[in-house]
Amino acid sequence: MHQPLEAQAIAVKAAGIAISLVRSVPAPLKSIADQVIRAASSVPANISEGHGRSGRDRIHHWRIAYASAKEVDVHLQLLLQSGAIDRHRAKEALDLFDSVRAMTWRLIHPK
Repeated sequence: MHQPLEAQAIAVKAAGIAISLVRSVPAPLKSIADQVIRAASSVPANISEGHGRSGRDRIHHWRIAYASAKEVDVHLQLLLQSGAIDRHRAKEALDLFDSVRAMTWRLIHPK
């Protein structure tokens, strides 16, 4: 089963970009930046943990990864709309998290 490992690799890249984007967010928006860091780091961690589990426990971790990827998306969109983060890098992270959500969805709902 190589798909979880591919999803994890993409999630690590997406999380790295997202975390680097929010490192210099202005003080009034720091709480949103903190949420980005927590949610972004949760995505690859839960994909990895799910890969090491079996049965419903495995699916549970992949669901958390999927939901965390959705959460990161919203927080990055808010910071993007406020002008606090770089548009090009944010789009890159958003696109990568979209790919992770698609891959994770397929892990949760195999055919």
